[in-house]
Amino acid sequence: MSDDLFERADEFLAVFRRGAEFTKGLVEENARLRRRLALVESRQDEAAQDSGEWQKLRQELLERIRGLEGERVDVLERMRVLEHENRQFASRFAEVEAENNNLANLYVASYQLHSTLNVAEVVKITIEIVINLIGAQTFAIYVHDEKTGLLEAVAAEGEDVALFPSMPLGEGVVGSAVATGATSCTAERTSSDYSRPIVAIPLRVNDRPIGAIAIFGLLVQKDGLSPLDHELFTLLAGHAATAIFAAQLHSQSERKLSTIQGFIDLLTKQRGPNE
Repeated sequence: MSDDLFERADEFLAVFRRGAEFTKGLVEENARLRRRLALVESRQDEAAQDSGEWQKLRQELLERIRGLEGERVDVLERMRVLEHENRQFASRFAEVEAENNNLANLYVASYQLHSTLNVAEVVKITIEIVINLIGAQTFAIYVHDEKTGLLEAVAAEGEDVALFPSMPLGEGVVGSAVATGATSCTAERTSSDYSRPIVAIPLRVNDRPIGAIAIFGLLVQKDGLSPLDHELFTLLAGHAATAIFAAQLHSQSERKLSTIQGFIDLLTKQRGPNE
């Protein structure tokens, strides 16, 4: 009987020890789980805190990006304005440079016009000016004949001079331009009617008609007449008219001088060396 009691006591103690060990394991596992839970909660708090900071940083970055985008738009707009101004400046610079070149060429041409008193040379120089400065391809130079009152073509470019008809002063496009002193100009580039030029530039000295420059066609590379061309018409008309008039006066004076000298020589021969 006592042996059974001891055996049952041993079993009870064994069960108790297993229960104690199991309880201890549960306590340890519970403690371990509590630590893990605390760690997880701590990490969640840190994550939440980091998420808030990240959201704040993200918002700041978005605001900065919007600010930079606005600055980019402003810079692009200013660049477009500057580019437009640069194009205008470049265009104006090209115009001024072209005007300066033309004025320099006109100065040289006017110097050449007034450097000779030969009518043929003056007409030749005028032809070169009309080609190089105005860009005319077909044109004629008329000179007023005071005896007949007609404007006669004395030189031409692009066609034979005989094809250009005489023009009565005050009649037709050329005659009216010379009579009034007003340049006649159309919007056309060519004219096949040699009595109706696209441009008629009168050559006058004060109120005295000298002649005209009649343009019937422009060079292929010239699109049309510019405001500078109209200024050149005025300047060329004055210089060419003065040069032709001066050459005519010189030619007339030379002829008169030659006639007078011939008359003096004739009188000298008739009177003899001893008289």
